[in-house]
Amino acid sequence: MESLHQEQLGDDHGSGGVHRFFAALARFVVRFRFAVVIFWLAALVASSAAFPSLSREVNNENSAFLPASSPSAKATELGAPLLGGKHGAVILVLATRSGGLTAADGAALRADARAIGTLKSVGAVQNAGLSADGEAAQLRVRVNTAPNDIERQRSNVEAIEGVLARGPHPPGLSVHLAGQIATAVANQASSNRTGKQVQGYSIILIIVLLALVFRAPLAAIVTMLPSALALLISMNVIAELGAHGLKISSVTQVLLIVLLLGAGTDYGLFLVFRFREALREGDDAHSAVVHALTRVGESISASAGTVIIALLTLLFASFGLYHDLGAPLAIGVAITLLMGLTLLPALLAILGTATFWPTRIEVGRQREGFWGHAATSLIRHPARTLAIGVVIFLALAAGALNYSSGGFGGATTAPAGSSAASGNALLRRHFPQTSANPANLIFAYRAPVWSQPARLQSVYLALQRSGSFTQLAGPLIPNGATLSPTLFAQLHRRLGNPQSLPLSEPAGLALPRAQYNAYRATAQYVAQNGRVVQFEAALRAGSQQSTQAMDATPRIRRVVSAAAAASGAYASGVAGEAASLYDISETANNDLKLIVPIAAVAITLLLAIVLRSVIAPLYLIVSVVLSYLAALGLSTLVFVTIGGEKGLVFILPFLMFIFLLALGEDYNILVMTRIREEAHTMPLREAVLRAISRTGSTVTSAGVILGGTFAMFGIFGGGGSGGGQLRAIGFGLAAGILMDTFIVRTLLVPSAVILLGRLGWWPSSLAEHIERHDRGRAPSATLAAELND
Repeated sequence: MESLHQEQLGDDHGSGGVHRFFAALARFVVRFRFAVVIFWLAALVASSAAFPSLSREVNNENSAFLPASSPSAKATELGAPLLGGKHGAVILVLATRSGGLTAADGAALRADARAIGTLKSVGAVQNAGLSADGEAAQLRVRVNTAPNDIERQRSNVEAIEGVLARGPHPPGLSVHLAGQIATAVANQASSNRTGKQVQGYSIILIIVLLALVFRAPLAAIVTMLPSALALLISMNVIAELGAHGLKISSVTQVLLIVLLLGAGTDYGLFLVFRFREALREGDDAHSAVVHALTRVGESISASAGTVIIALLTLLFASFGLYHDLGAPLAIGVAITLLMGLTLLPALLAILGTATFWPTRIEVGRQREGFWGHAATSLIRHPARTLAIGVVIFLALAAGALNYSSGGFGGATTAPAGSSAASGNALLRRHFPQTSANPANLIFAYRAPVWSQPARLQSVYLALQRSGSFTQLAGPLIPNGATLSPTLFAQLHRRLGNPQSLPLSEPAGLALPRAQYNAYRATAQYVAQNGRVVQFEAALRAGSQQSTQAMDATPRIRRVVSAAAAASGAYASGVAGEAASLYDISETANNDLKLIVPIAAVAITLLLAIVLRSVIAPLYLIVSVVLSYLAALGLSTLVFVTIGGEKGLVFILPFLMFIFLLALGEDYNILVMTRIREEAHTMPLREAVLRAISRTGSTVTSAGVILGGTFAMFGIFGGGGSGGGQLRAIGFGLAAGILMDTFIVRTLLVPSAVILLGRLGWWPSSLAEHIERHDRGRAPSATLAAELND
């Protein structure tokens, strides 16, 4: 066990020290194998007991991740007296009865309002008025909780639902929650179910694929177990960070599952394949663990390092979804790496050859299989292989010329069958002039509009004449009924602030019921101080989450600015989903231009250190760019050109580049380090042949598993609201990884290695060794010490 096949550890630019480190780590893990297993199990138990659940910290609304300087965020803050701003939010309560609400219904709703008002987080409850058909009434519950604090909003929703459930309500009265907060909470529950589905089916897929690869059920479980435990521990740690302010989206939640299970299993495959190879060379189990970890420990660490570096470059992003995506996933990968370097070797040392039961380890026999034959053909025709591959990838990349960015505001429609979905449907039915997800047009004035009601008429006419809206609701058209500016001012003088009016008209007012209900409904459009006004609008361009509505945002902002100038408003803005989506897209595109070069340079430097070469990292990065463009072109072809989508979800190109850059280099490192290792003992062409025949099955197995887990994301993540966009993310990443695995890493990159020859390894001493070998001379004494590099 102490001798690694009696080989000498080289000292090429510090590689000997790296090998000695991993050899010492391997010996430590083998010696204390049971203690290592107990330590990680204890870490899982402790983190589960001490930290919250990740599912409770997920926020599905991407607008929550916008910087405060964005125009839509500024508009939301300007409308804070009505919209709640960043420190408050509004939850709608909708009561309906077919045929019209009764006096008993009104009494029950008033009782609900009083009870809801006693809840700790509730700041105020406003009676927002009756619908024009008299069959529905709204309560606007203002809560002192930030809109993106989804865990506390869930508690608010549950508390309000508890009040409504206790009632009592007259028979036939239906009461539901509606609006954006109720929808977000419902979608959080849906995302949790989606995450569990992705996790469960990914684990099943990985075990099945590993069982097929090893033909040994225990090997499949052992290879995957560290990544599964790493996922559970990482989810607990990241949830704790979420409880202290880190924003976590549903994309982060699902990508964490996919990345850790997929990449963690890949790292396991790197080690287990090398462990089996050492057993076939005659090592006992403990020596085989030491040999395997010594040989691939650097590759695994460098592979995880590329992923971590790529993810940490996201900290430079200004869009919060990207910025906050990096740290959680990087933490998860770091934990997965630690467990892959300790827990997995410990399990292999405990189980030994029983890991591969019922197959037998045949000493002295290394199976080359398909990749041995493929590598032989590759060596004969490297230029042809490279040329054909590049032409195919360029043809696929041409599909990206039709790329256009589409919307993705998170899930904006409540899951079918939920109470929020029912409430939103009733809201659209009885208050057709409004929406559960409207565009909010905000105007701020120096003086209360009650004293200058003509301003309201002026701004309404300017908006209406623009032709940009199919529906408008505001102070003069609050619930489907119309108030003239003069009548609006008269009602204010007679009734006072509409936010203080009761649901039913007080006795003795002698006002038409329609006028009373309409004026009281203006409470949701005019702030209590009378200086901030909003109009809720439906855009002619399309629904708020559509690409067309997003693209219309600049024009809508110009219309609102013109209306503000015409009515004397000193400030204005457009809030809502479409405006947020536009700002998200602009911010995300700017981040893409910033982060891509930073990530590429950082990973190039890491590759240069690992491969001891300046040239190799350059063509490896080029191969990733080629793979990325081909995957983006294929996704565009499938989902836009053929599928008819208006555009690809804006986050896909960004995620595709980061993940293909990081995960693609995982396989590059494994293949290239094995080529480097073999090239010290044989000519370069033979070294490539040996490396591909030995690592081909590892790379392709790892790629199928990782691509399969992203496919699970596409299948099950794409089953709910916004499913088409999530499906594009999952399948786009899966396609990119599979193309990268089967074509780039196993065919194109080795072809480039052969064609470049010694130049590809400059300035390392391996370049000199390759030149000596090509000239038929023996390697130098210095290089003789590098045989295990």
